[in-house]
Order: sequence, then C-alpha cells, then structure tokens
Amino acid sequence: MLYPFDLETLNKLCKNTMMEHLGIEFTEVSEGRIVAKMPVDNRTIQPMKRLHGGATMALAESVGSAGSLTLIDMTKFMVLGVEINGSHVATTTENEVYGIGTILHQGKTSHVWEIRIEDKTGKLISLCRLTNRIIPIKPEK
Repeated sequence: MLYPFDLETLNKLCKNTMMEHLGIEFTEVSEGRIVAKMPVDNRTIQPMKRLHGGATMALAESVGSAGSLTLIDMTKFMVLGVEINGSHVATTTENEVYGIGTILHQGKTSHVWEIRIEDKTGKLISLCRLTNRIIPIKPEK
C-alpha cells in the first residue's frame, strides 16, 4: 500500500457521501484486496423488496475505487471510475451484502477490479468489473 489507508481512514472518507447514505462500511483492506458491507434495507431495496441493482453497482464502484486509492500516491494522482459492468445472478434475503474487491490489473494509468457481491453465507449475488483511470494531479500555478 502506497498511501497509509486503514479502515478508519477509508470509512471517514465516506462521511457525507452516497456511501454513508447507503450504509456502506469498509471492513477489510490489504494490498490488492478490499471488502465492504452494505445493508439490505429500505435504502437499498427496490419496490419488490429485493436488493436494488443500482445499489449493488454503487457498492461495487465504491469498493473498486477505494481499492485503487490504497494503491496510489494521493498527493500525485487521483482515481476516476470510467467503466463498470455487472451481472446480477441471484438475490438474497440476508440483511447485508459484502463487496469483495480484487485487483486484476494494476497499471500506471489504469486499474481493473473484480468485485464479487455476496451475502453473508458466501452466495454470489452479482459479479462486477470496474475500470479506473489513474490521473496525475496537475500542480497549481
């Protein structure tokens, strides 16, 4: 890890953001792997009382983007998500889901993450892939 990220720091970054609104909380971080949980409740379900695909994608993008943050020098670079896709293969009646991110490609200008959304029993709910651009921060003149 290039930048000193721990769970407390990652979760503080989520204050006053969509991640906080959806109840997303990071639970594990290590180089090339990151995990967050999200409740399945009135904030994250659709009218049929099932986990909303959009909330699932928000969890996946949050996990992959935070994962890239842990691999860069934030004083020199920033992370921008440029493409995300997901296959929703199941639903769950559990009260929370987990986004488990693993880096597939770590280049100088791009990162590709696989994010598995699982329930607490390990059942696969969605399989997602996120591509992030790693962009140099231009010094202010």
